[in-house]
Amino acid sequence: MSEPTRYGRLIGASLGPGDPELITRRAWAALQSGARWLYPVKKAEESSYALSIVERGGLTVPADAEQLLFPMTRDPEILGRAWVCAAERTVELLGEGRDLVFLVEGDASTFATFGHLARVVRELVPAIEVETIPGVSSFAAAAAAADTVLAEEDETFAIIPAAYGVELIDHLLDEFDTLALLKVKPLIDEIIELLARRELLTTSVFIEKVGSPDERIVRDVASLKGEKVNYLSLMLVQNPKRLRGELRRGCRQRRDAGAAALAAIDPASRP
Repeated sequence: MSEPTRYGRLIGASLGPGDPELITRRAWAALQSGARWLYPVKKAEESSYALSIVERGGLTVPADAEQLLFPMTRDPEILGRAWVCAAERTVELLGEGRDLVFLVEGDASTFATFGHLARVVRELVPAIEVETIPGVSSFAAAAAAADTVLAEEDETFAIIPAAYGVELIDHLLDEFDTLALLKVKPLIDEIIELLARRELLTTSVFIEKVGSPDERIVRDVASLKGEKVNYLSLMLVQNPKRLRGELRRGCRQRRDAGAAALAAIDPASRP
C-alpha cells in the first residue's frame, strides 16, 4: 500500500502595500525559508506588483518561482475557472511535500487574493495546512503617509470598496467619522462631487500606490476630477461634523479632559 501524500504548507506572506521596509520579519523569514514562491498576475507573463515589492527589498527571485493567473474581470465563469486552475496547481505543488509562500500585497486577510485561494485549496484537500502572515494594509500605510489619523479613542472607522456607489458612501458619512474608500478609480468624479456637496473636500486626501516609488498624495482632491487615476488608489475621508449619539461607555470624557488640559497649557488652543 502506497503512503498517503504528505502536503507542504500554504503560507500567505503579507508584504505591505509597496514599501519593502514594511515587510514584517516573519514574512521576510518565510520568503527565505526555502519554500517555493507563488505570486499573482492579472495576465499571463505580466509583471506582478507583489513580486516587485520583494525585488525592491533586495531579494533575488528564485528560479522556480511560479505565477498564478487571477484575471481582472467580474465574469463569474472566467473567475471560477481561474480560481480552480490556480488552486489545482497549488495543490499539485504542495503534493511534492514542499511549503509554498504566496506573495500578497497589503494584508492577506483584507481584500486579498490569498483568502480565496486558500479556501478553494482546502475544499480540494482539507488536510492542507494554511498559515497567514499578517501585514500592513494599504489604508493604514496611506494614513501614515498622509499624516492622517484613521480613528481616535471612541471615533468610528469604516472600509468600503468605492464600487458600492456614492449613495452608500453618502449614507456612511453620517455613520462613521472616517471612511477609507478603496479602488476609487471608476467613481473618482462622482466621489469628488459628493464630497463637494457635503463640504468635505478639505478633510479628504487621495493616496495612490502608497509605499511604492510612484506614491502620490493629493490633498486638493477636487483637482483630480476628470483625471484617470491608478487602480491602486484610495481616498481617506473624515467627517468632523458628524453627529454622534451618547456612549454607554467610552473615552469621550477622557478626550474632553485632554482638551481642557491643553487649553490650560496653551490659552490660544481654547475654543
